[in-house]
Amino acid sequence: MSPVFPMLTVLSMFYYMCLRRRARTATRGEMNSRRAIESNTRALPINVEIVQYAKEVLDFSSHYGSENSMSYTMWNLAGIPNVYPSSGDFTQTAVFRTYGTWWDRCPSARLPFKRTPPTFCSQDFVELAFEEPVYPTAVHILETYHPGAVVRILACSANPYSQNPPAEVRWEILWSEAPTKVNGPHARQFTPSIKQINFPTNLIRLEVNSSLLDYYTELDAVVLHGVKERPVLSFKTSMIDMNDIDEDDDDENDDCGMDTLNKQFSIVTLREWPTNGYFDKLPYELIQLILSHLTVPDLCRLAQTCKLLYQHCCDPLQYIHLSLQPYWARINDTSLEYLQSRCTLIQWLNLSWTGNRGAISVSGFSRFLKVCGSELVRLELSCGHFLNETCLEVITETCPNLQELNLSSCDKLPPQAFNHIAKVGGLKSLILYRTKVEQTALLSILNFCSELQHLSLGNCVMIEDCDLIASMMGAKCKKLRSLDLWRCRNITESGIEDLASGCQLLEELDLGWCLTLQSSTGCFTNIARKLPNLQKLFLTANRSVCDTDIEELAANCLHLRQLDILGTRMVSAASLRKLLESCKDLSLLDVSFCSQIDNRVVLELKANFPNVFIKKSFTQ
Repeated sequence: MSPVFPMLTVLSMFYYMCLRRRARTATRGEMNSRRAIESNTRALPINVEIVQYAKEVLDFSSHYGSENSMSYTMWNLAGIPNVYPSSGDFTQTAVFRTYGTWWDRCPSARLPFKRTPPTFCSQDFVELAFEEPVYPTAVHILETYHPGAVVRILACSANPYSQNPPAEVRWEILWSEAPTKVNGPHARQFTPSIKQINFPTNLIRLEVNSSLLDYYTELDAVVLHGVKERPVLSFKTSMIDMNDIDEDDDDENDDCGMDTLNKQFSIVTLREWPTNGYFDKLPYELIQLILSHLTVPDLCRLAQTCKLLYQHCCDPLQYIHLSLQPYWARINDTSLEYLQSRCTLIQWLNLSWTGNRGAISVSGFSRFLKVCGSELVRLELSCGHFLNETCLEVITETCPNLQELNLSSCDKLPPQAFNHIAKVGGLKSLILYRTKVEQTALLSILNFCSELQHLSLGNCVMIEDCDLIASMMGAKCKKLRSLDLWRCRNITESGIEDLASGCQLLEELDLGWCLTLQSSTGCFTNIARKLPNLQKLFLTANRSVCDTDIEELAANCLHLRQLDILGTRMVSAASLRKLLESCKDLSLLDVSFCSQIDNRVVLELKANFPNVFIKKSFTQ
């Protein structure tokens, strides 16, 4: 017998088991694939449909608004519609922080992780609780401006209002699709065809991708339709299409089963074959290169075929960069335990969105880092609500080489926890967006982390004196290249003076909604004259920005690529022309709600400068 036959036998058995599982599932009426049963399926009328709006917003990854306001915040998704069916830019809607690809073209842009499955494209999320658990029959999303961002809808088995938390939290994908471009910014009711699930839910999660949008998407309300009793399906089909064995669908449908992934991580008993066929003829490095293109679940599946491939799939070199964010719903302590032996050389680790509702414990996270943290350079923990002060202490003790730390929207971390970050003297990038970091901890971080190049303090509402923080940055952080002070409440021209004088390498500065800054003090002129390397400058909603400021930018910031002056009343078309003529690299100019810039002027500027995306928002 040819030596390749044993390998083929194993693979054949693997696909046979996949087909058998699908066929068995189909007989129970729980087919996961959208294509498995396409006709002759109907729900028998058993009970009355319940229609309900979201009662509460439980969690989200970002929003455009402030933590101390309702304008443009995710909290607007609770309750009945405020705006729909009207179209336009309204403060009463829910708006995420970013749109388009502009944020990927900034100096602060994060490098993507390899091995991200093509079915996972989510950038942001929001979780909504409803009053009554139901078996969903429909989900209506009321989009009022630039629709088309929603890419996944999920349902959770856990009842957020139950006094007894379940032993296992299960998530099921109701609907999923790649980002699509929607023609026009106008309002719509989005009602995708959802999959039936076998448990009642009152917790719905929306995941969005805004990369194809021309502006911020705005959501007004979410309506959940469902029934109290599980619908009974009648099937009049006698066969399953072989095309149903689709790898992408299988990845998508298994996305939320923790047991499935953990079994893939676990060690299995493998039969020894006399030879490994043609794999014995390939150099070790070449097999490693081939396997480097597989996703993590694929690696785990392949490891169960034979001892040779098990050895390759468990090689720590395959896990130098590891993103578990695409599998957030099924990562738990057991998953981390199985991965420990494979991640001893890991340098980049993404645990964003993982571990919530008890899936990852403090002890489980700590054990993992104690084994795998020594070589860690980059650690992404966005929305990691399992984190506490102990976790940050463990990070600083076990990750001596850490250079990048993302704690975005870790709003459950207590203020005192951030003191530990000052111990990581080699930090180059620190994201604290929407955290409870306080002034004392931040001053300590700035004092000891002088290598910082990228710092995000957007929506950090517990910082009392931003001028003092800016002054410390100017004195200690000479290498700073990007700074996010979005919605900083109390920075003045004094802080800007110290910042611009000390951090002259700045290429990106976000002062959006910093309403205490006034152009009359010369703060924006100071920025233009002292920061000639600026590529991105956001002065969003500062109505005092004037022609003098724009002309100073045109004269001094010739590398400017993105400028947001939304809401100013003092900028004329003439100064914008000077800016566009001088800044040849400019690609984004937001003049929404600029009272002197009407649609006629925008059309003229677009005609003369076709390479620049000029945004003019509207409200009806």
